[in-house]
Amino acid sequence: MNEKKISLEEERRLLDEETLFVVSQTFKALSDPTRIRILNLLCKEERSVNDIAETLNLSQSSVSHQLRFLKNLRLVKFRREGTTLFYSEDDYHVMNLLKQAIDHAAHN
Repeated sequence: MNEKKISLEEERRLLDEETLFVVSQTFKALSDPTRIRILNLLCKEERSVNDIAETLNLSQSSVSHQLRFLKNLRLVKFRREGTTLFYSEDDYHVMNLLKQAIDHAAHN
């Protein structure tokens, strides 16, 4: 038999189901052009839902839906000021990945 044993180091690099799920959901979030546009805005500064909608020429409902999706993945967070919600980035690693992808696209 030619069974290959994997080393402890290789075993550590194998991905468990939870990690696979989180990674796939992260890339799912980054696969949608609207979410990319929203995250790109939030990379730079905190924004209200209305400001995001106006800047990107989207409906408030559409923006709220996408922000809920991103918040559930902990990619964005919000703070409340009166009745207004202000969103900002919540995961430096993913934002860095997005910035690198944008730089890569601009480089071609």
